[in-house]
Amino acid sequence: MAIEMMQMGARALNHSSSDTEAEYDRLRDLARQEAAQRSSCFDRAHQAYESGDGARAHDLSEEGKRHAAQMDKYNRQARDYIFRANNSEGRVASDTIDLHGLFVEEAEDVLEERIKEAKRTGQTHLHVIVGKGNHSRGHVQKIKPRVEQVCNELGLQYATEENEGRIYVNLQGGAVHGMPPAPQAPSYGGYPGGNTHGGQTYGGHSQQHGGSMGWTWAAAWGTASAAE
Repeated sequence: MAIEMMQMGARALNHSSSDTEAEYDRLRDLARQEAAQRSSCFDRAHQAYESGDGARAHDLSEEGKRHAAQMDKYNRQARDYIFRANNSEGRVASDTIDLHGLFVEEAEDVLEERIKEAKRTGQTHLHVIVGKGNHSRGHVQKIKPRVEQVCNELGLQYATEENEGRIYVNLQGGAVHGMPPAPQAPSYGGYPGGNTHGGQTYGGHSQQHGGSMGWTWAAAWGTASAAE
């Protein structure tokens, strides 16, 4: 799958860690470099073909494919790395998924996998942290509209937080009447960037704080990795 090579800005984490940010940026930068070389090869391959040099066009096209493969590799590494950092056990509540740092297509894939897993295990709802777009190009939210699109396609009702950094999704198919309070992460007291609340009961379903998240990074990407 082609990944949109958009600028993510300086903040891909839901918490402060310069080392993690640096590694994430390094991987995305390597992917962008490969993307530039891929485009250059394909452009030159087209020019060679137009001039009648088929052999040269073929060689450049193959080189471009190699750069494309490397681009995908670095983007996968960055995707997995930042998702693990933002969704590690204890950092977010068990009913929450944080999509900070993912490209739009990556966020869509991981959200769909998470929804499938949540439904399979009988979870009633999901808090989706989408960010406010403060660190994206032009401060335009990229992930929020795609999350809403996924919900609409799956027939799921949702509510959006007033500051638009969080979306609450009802996984049972019913209507959502108002925005429930933010979940509390087991170890960090509140969802990333949100207000801190005590343990809440949403729709008659008590939240379990502490212990296993019940859903891990491996569950999100296991299917996709096996197919790659």
